[in-house]
Amino acid sequence: MTEHFEQQQSVPQADPVQHHSKNANIVQYKLKYAGFWTRFWAYTIDSVIVWAVSGIILKPLFRIMDIKISNPSFLLFSPYKIALLILFLLYFALMTKFLGQTIGKMILGIKVVGKNGKNLTWSTVIFREVIGRFISKLLTIPYLLVVFMPKKEALHDLFADTYVVHEETYVKEEKVVNSPQKGEQLQGGTIV
Repeated sequence: MTEHFEQQQSVPQADPVQHHSKNANIVQYKLKYAGFWTRFWAYTIDSVIVWAVSGIILKPLFRIMDIKISNPSFLLFSPYKIALLILFLLYFALMTKFLGQTIGKMILGIKVVGKNGKNLTWSTVIFREVIGRFISKLLTIPYLLVVFMPKKEALHDLFADTYVVHEETYVKEEKVVNSPQKGEQLQGGTIV
């Protein structure tokens, strides 16, 4: 009986990293930032709501208490204008804190979120809706930052580390990541 021995040759297997550059596609979904016009119309709706509430509640109260509405008394602000400003700031602060959005934002489907992804705290809301919005309202120009900022932030968003995003709307972002080849030096000096 003859035994037949086959001689097996060892064929080196090609290392894919060594010979081929593999590209990996990474797909991420990020919330879509609300742009200038969406935010403008939400702010307009909210302003109409605040003016309506002031006309229905504040003006009659001032007339009942016999306080003049139109004559400024202190630094060109009448008591009515000060009460209107307080109503305006309270509306934005309370709605943003408890609901994450005002009625105008609800209608247009946008909301305020923290950069850290957590719920908005009182300090965040006060910086954004009271201090930041007061400065933005006085100067008007800080609202235009939304047009130029990459994440569409206004001055009050920068103060409070917040974004305004579309609800349940995401942007698909694909990144192509090149795998390093054998012998290639990576950032930081590591050699693969």
